[in-house]
Amino acid sequence: MNDPVGLKGLAPTTKRKLYVPPLELTKGQPTPIAANGGLSFASFDRNGDAGTGAAIEAALQHIADGKGQDITRMLESAPPGPIQTQWGVGFREYDECVAYIQEQGLTAPDGGVVLPLRYTINESPSWSVVPSNALWHDPSRAADAAKLKKEESDNRNRSLYFPHVLRDARRIGEYYPGLRPDSPECMDKLGVSLAHIQSKCQNFYDAHEVERVFYPEIEKLLLDFFPDATDALVYNHDVFDKQYKGDRTENQADKNPGVNENYVNMVHNDLNDNSGRVRVRELLLNNLRNFGREQRYTEAEVEEKLSRRFVSINLAKPFETIQQWPFVLCAWPSFADQAYINNYRIYDDRVGETTRFTNRANHEWYWFPQQQPHEVSMLKCYDSVTDNSVSRWSFHSACYDWTAPAGVPLRRNVVVRAYLFY
Repeated sequence: MNDPVGLKGLAPTTKRKLYVPPLELTKGQPTPIAANGGLSFASFDRNGDAGTGAAIEAALQHIADGKGQDITRMLESAPPGPIQTQWGVGFREYDECVAYIQEQGLTAPDGGVVLPLRYTINESPSWSVVPSNALWHDPSRAADAAKLKKEESDNRNRSLYFPHVLRDARRIGEYYPGLRPDSPECMDKLGVSLAHIQSKCQNFYDAHEVERVFYPEIEKLLLDFFPDATDALVYNHDVFDKQYKGDRTENQADKNPGVNENYVNMVHNDLNDNSGRVRVRELLLNNLRNFGREQRYTEAEVEEKLSRRFVSINLAKPFETIQQWPFVLCAWPSFADQAYINNYRIYDDRVGETTRFTNRANHEWYWFPQQQPHEVSMLKCYDSVTDNSVSRWSFHSACYDWTAPAGVPLRRNVVVRAYLFY
């Protein structure tokens, strides 16, 4: 899957002024579970490496501490069946969680479903060194590379399935009287909403057609949906199709994200307090990894633009009715007081940040059952407003629906990422 805050595609001659984002926590939210107390690794720059050296050292120290391996050993030694954790009863296997749902007679309201959702149980930061990093090609660092590769694989397995009720997002008004899912108020309150589109894009596997036709359509949709916004920028996209038979190759130089074979079956968010602000600056100042309209703002223009509110939104549109592997979204109020867990993605010249979350029984999950091709699910990945008057983000996941008929087609859709400016 494309990393929404990556640096691939940055020309060697491009010069960047190192930006160290201030940590801007939401009022009332606890400090994140992160290295450096949440401070960006850019604060530890050494001769222009943007903190990547310090991040690799921190990752190796984390491995040496051995706390992650304690979790791995616990999972490996636990008997089959439910595992009692501080976050509730979890299961290593999806089918075990389904059996528990059936045995307990867990039910959902009309339009809803009870599904296993996969959460991390590693309540500490994690690190991922991207494939392009020079460390993987340095023979003198082979031992470090082996440790980092094993740790990342182990960390993916430090997770369990927990049963959760998914409510029908089209019925949000039943749970929040007067709130419509197709309204900007819904996004501001819950971090999720629903829009509609009749796209003229004929071939979503043609990245150039998507950029030429679909990007402007989505920008118009956003400005119509959020009337207080002044402008929108769609900057990249991903296509998800597990059964696609054509060429999946990603080609950043040609602005082609390829075709994703796997769905992201882990509760997560794409951005956080640091990366939401870093990513937009990269786009506006350096046109960095931007598949959309070229952006070349000056530093002063960027500072002025970002002195006002800006928001990152992901939008997902199906190619046909979704019957399996739906995209599911969690409402902000149910986790607004929960610390997120940083995941660091280490490049040669930057350290990206995404987030994960541990399970809570009261997480308020939504889905769009049988989502139609004209329905666009929207989730907030970042909001610059920090006073808790609006949602900061929604975390999300893909999940397998055990209640769907066997043999139905798997989800095929396009996900676009955008910034909205006020």
